[in-house]
Amino acid sequence: MFYHLLAPLSDMEIMGYTVFNVFQYVTFRAIAAFITALIISLFFGPKFIKLLKKNQAVEIISDYLPPNHKQKQGTPTMGGLIALSGLLISSLLWNNLVNSHIMIMYLTTVWLGSVGFLDDYLKNFRHTRIGLIAKYKLMFQISLGLVIALILYFGSPDKDIVTSINLPFLKNTVINLGIIFIPFVVFMIVGTSNAVNLTDGLDGLAGGSIAISAFALGTMAYLKGHFVISEYLNLEFISNAGELTIFTAALIGTLLGFLWYNIKPAQIFMGDTGSLSLGGILAVLAILLREEIFFAIAGGIFVIEALSSIVQRYYFKYTRIKTGTGKRIFLCAPLHHHFELKGISENKIVIRFWIIAIMLAAVALATLKLR
Repeated sequence: MFYHLLAPLSDMEIMGYTVFNVFQYVTFRAIAAFITALIISLFFGPKFIKLLKKNQAVEIISDYLPPNHKQKQGTPTMGGLIALSGLLISSLLWNNLVNSHIMIMYLTTVWLGSVGFLDDYLKNFRHTRIGLIAKYKLMFQISLGLVIALILYFGSPDKDIVTSINLPFLKNTVINLGIIFIPFVVFMIVGTSNAVNLTDGLDGLAGGSIAISAFALGTMAYLKGHFVISEYLNLEFISNAGELTIFTAALIGTLLGFLWYNIKPAQIFMGDTGSLSLGGILAVLAILLREEIFFAIAGGIFVIEALSSIVQRYYFKYTRIKTGTGKRIFLCAPLHHHFELKGISENKIVIRFWIIAIMLAAVALATLKLR
């Protein structure tokens, strides 16, 4: 909104200064979006917590979780409403709203946010045992993946560019997926959305990990959206990427505001409203930047968490078929619960996972010099 109102006034002088010229700059709007989203999340946090408590929208702890989680029973959930409110309001204020990439980000945020909200609503307001049935949740995720894949594939004048994946460890090397790009996009969105959902199991773990991955993607968006820098670093220039920098800055700001209330002891949990949508947002950012492998490194925490659950599940099934008794590799999956049952404190697990996430983001960014 501010961009559309004030950027056209960039040539207007007030007391000899072109005050509104700053609204043309991505860096200014990104910083403004970050601060705005942070303030909105901090402001709305207590109001959402009070509202959710009043309506008894509180967490019900599964019997399959480690015993120490029972003390979290009754904590308000659906905290993703805080994060998404800060993100959308800030982005609407500072982004170019007619940018095609930003429109796709809004579609992703609202679509998956609505699916997560419906799941949380059924569990916490209608008190159904499992919320939205898994097959319907998956159907909505696949549908979004198909919509975005078809928009990008058929809406691009050069399909060879939009369907290419950059290999971060090799110079001027890409993999062209062709028509396979469509199921690949579906896989990215479904996989990342559910992986982030699995990671959302300890106070602050998912929020902090998402913010770190978003920083890496936001950095890449800024570099690819700047013609001079992208040429110097031998990166492809993407004209729309600058606006993604602003959107990502708003995402990081709103997550830090949410973490104010989500770090241990959490006053509110993210819920599927947040985890499903935020995971999808990361995936779509990576797809639009054509940096899916870069994101697999930077978001390695989500890959590890998802793989631990998959390995645990199928190893149990395999050993049950072979021996009649299912065996487990981990004490509990996803992986963070395994460490809980090993006796490591929740705070220590979360901070150590954050450290690993920072290291992985740094490794991903370091690949820029290999190109």
